[in-house]
Amino acid sequence: MAYENICLLFLTDRMTTEKLLLARFSVKKMITLSKKLRQQQDGSKQEIMIHKRISIRDKLLVKEVPEMEENLPKTCNITFEDANVLHMFDLSIHPDEGYWHGGTFHFHIEVPDEYNIVPPKVRCETRIWHPNIDEDGEVCLSLLRQNSYDMMGWAPTRRLKDVIWGLNSLFSDLLNFDDPLNVEAAENYARDKDSFKCKVQSYIEQYATKR
Repeated sequence: MAYENICLLFLTDRMTTEKLLLARFSVKKMITLSKKLRQQQDGSKQEIMIHKRISIRDKLLVKEVPEMEENLPKTCNITFEDANVLHMFDLSIHPDEGYWHGGTFHFHIEVPDEYNIVPPKVRCETRIWHPNIDEDGEVCLSLLRQNSYDMMGWAPTRRLKDVIWGLNSLFSDLLNFDDPLNVEAAENYARDKDSFKCKVQSYIEQYATKR
């Protein structure tokens, strides 16, 4: 009888252990599934938000692109590689006065998903000797800054045409030697203006002829 009781207790303990292990496995599985579900839901929400932002951007561009084209400075040309893709295009500037007169300077402009909360991304594709454009194509223009100390940075009230006019003005009114991106070019100008002019012309001859 004692032996039978011992066996019964052993079987009971074993069954209890198996039930506990099974219960723990089930709980762990439920937690894992719940975590995956939350991740999927978060991913879906993120995709919806991205799609919504893209939709807002594209609706804005449908209005702003024609406005931009109608108000181009006479020294600028706009080209779209794909007429159905409005958020990527190229700008060519042909300054008709100043140091860069005679050159053709090409910029690539990309309008991000978050537009018009954030500004367009601009890169100069023509090598240039300029205090506000470095030789890697980075452009320094207050209008393109998300946060600007001079209160002239990007704001949702700004439009694509403002960006075009701002870039065009880097060759005239907005040319700034006091807050340079290309410090070497600014120092060159401060030391010897004739030397600066010669280097600008040399770059134009090498890199900025019409294409």
